[in-house]
Order: sequence, then structure tokens, then C-alpha cells
Amino acid sequence: MLNKRFAMLCALLLAACSAGVSDSPPLEGAKMGGPFALTGENGRIVRDGDFAGKYRLIYFGYTYCPDVCPVDVQKLMQGITELEKSAPQVAAKLQPLFVSVDPERDTPAVLREFTTAFHPRLIGLTGTTDDIAKMAKAYGVFSQKQDETQPGTYLVDHSRTTTLYGPKGEPIALIDAQETPAAIAAELQRWVK
Repeated sequence: MLNKRFAMLCALLLAACSAGVSDSPPLEGAKMGGPFALTGENGRIVRDGDFAGKYRLIYFGYTYCPDVCPVDVQKLMQGITELEKSAPQVAAKLQPLFVSVDPERDTPAVLREFTTAFHPRLIGLTGTTDDIAKMAKAYGVFSQKQDETQPGTYLVDHSRTTTLYGPKGEPIALIDAQETPAAIAAELQRWVK
């Protein structure tokens, strides 16, 4: 009798959980994102409007990050590579962007070397400290430079989020860079239409 009640309770809980599942993007209506004008890894100004009609996968980090950023970016780009193999038409609608929170050291040349190591379509963006701070605030990202123990040796604390934005720059979903590449590809395919 107890097993029967337990089975009924599990069935009810599963039904209640699945009733709340929605196909609406999790970040639909969120007030984040917006216009930007930063320096690309080729030294030219890059604007948000340059990506109109494309989905944008945006990661804020820095090239001198000792551990987190390289691992996150590697997994994200492996996810995009898997998506390119399984659904090339979907992947073609997606533009990955790496926005530096360390503009003092992340010059266009440094960014180009970093992004090239991970994926040929990944674009690195940098700018003035004020430009980066303004974009980070608009995109809901925290970053703060730590004190230098020696000149040029410092870390930058920052949010560890990757956000997918739609073709009009609207926020769609957070993409977990700690997932497997296959899970990242599946999540991107879920939202990129």
C-alpha cells in the first residue's frame, strides 16, 4: 500500500512540474543588454548593431584569468563546434563574443591571440575602462580589479555568466559554461531559432 501511495505521489509531483514548463525564454522581458561601441580584436570599432539579426553569446572575462575564463571559453566554444556539426544552419545564426573586463592588458592583439586559440568565429572586444564599465552595468555583469601586489600582476573579480541574446539584442537565456559541450550545444539549439 505504501509503495502504491508513493508511486501516486511521484506521478502527481511529476505532472505538477511538467505543467509549469514553458517554451518562453527564461530571460524574456529582463532589463539587460543594450547598445555598445567597443574596440574589436582587429582594432576597429564594433557596435551592437553590427550583429543585428544574429544571436549573440556573450561572455565577460579576461585573457590573463588564471583558470576560470579559459576553461569556460573552451567549453562554450566546444559547444558551438558541436552545434556546427549537428545543426550547422542553427550555428550560423550565432555570434560568440568575448568582452574583456581587463582593458588595461587586453589589447586587440592580445584578444586576437586568445580568441583564435578557442574558435575561429569568436570575437574579442575591449575598450576604455569607462566603456567596459558602462557595458558591464547594462548587461548585468560585475567586475572589479583587485589591488596589485606587483606592477601588472593583478586579478579581476567578475561575474561568471554567459548570456544568449536574440537577433534584436533581447536577453534570452543564461548558458551554463560548466556544462558539457553536448549540453551547451543542446541548450543553444533550444533557443536559437
